[in-house]
Amino acid sequence: MKKVVIYTAEGCPYCTSAKEYLEEKGVAFEEKNTKEKDNRKELMALGFMSVPVILVDNETVVGFDQEKLESLLGL
Repeated sequence: MKKVVIYTAEGCPYCTSAKEYLEEKGVAFEEKNTKEKDNRKELMALGFMSVPVILVDNETVVGFDQEKLESLLGL
């Protein structure tokens, strides 16, 4: 099983859609909300300022790109 981490923010509709999609597909993921300072610093260290950013193992998906997620997760 691939490791999935999603960086999110409060009130972000794309973050909500991405999380709902992953849940519907039965994909376990770790959510890192950027309201927490450490999570925000991690996201910035990766070179991003916007959310959602989804990490699938060593691959990065910026935004809710359903096709790319399906490809990376083998769905």
